[in-house]
Amino acid sequence: MTLSITLILVIVTSLISWQAFERREIEYKFMHYPYEEYRDKSYYRWVTSMFLHTDFTHLFFNMFALYSFGSYIESAFVVIFGELMGRLNFFALYILSGVFADIPTYYKHKHNQSFSSVGASGAVSGIMFAFALFEPWSNIYLFYVIPIPAVLAAVLYLVYSSYAAKQGGGRIDHMAHFWGAVFGLLFTIALKPELFNRFLDKLVSDFPF
Repeated sequence: MTLSITLILVIVTSLISWQAFERREIEYKFMHYPYEEYRDKSYYRWVTSMFLHTDFTHLFFNMFALYSFGSYIESAFVVIFGELMGRLNFFALYILSGVFADIPTYYKHKHNQSFSSVGASGAVSGIMFAFALFEPWSNIYLFYVIPIPAVLAAVLYLVYSSYAAKQGGGRIDHMAHFWGAVFGLLFTIALKPELFNRFLDKLVSDFPF
């Protein structure tokens, strides 16, 4: 039995995050920390930080979202691009969404010694927006209770992330959520431009009201 890329990412992220919970020096060495990145060129943190989380709750919700939406997108990519390229494209979507999510906060906070962040949220946001491109009217459950069409949830997510990023505070990198989502959407369209026309067709033909 071959493990999916999605499941491998969930397992690896969970194991690394768990180790970092036990050994905080791991978190410090691999978290997204623009102040250090600017000074010692440790840009590897843009990748490693997405495999770390603040606590088990943070880890659970990110991995639950990754598995839920990633399984669909990975399968869809395999159908479109074939077994090998589908999985490679999915992996690239995930990793690059996480990397590009960190770049704006790098430039914003490279002189700010107090800012740092961890988490896969930027990468997961890219996967979720790819899902919205494929299935705009499928329901996403807010707080796992309230059904909201994916396309509407995507718009609200961008609005909220933009607003929260301007408020600042905490270790949640809302700017990363915003740019990870945008990158994931554009990257998926770049891989298969026809998907945008398909998205527009589904917006009209599957309109539920």
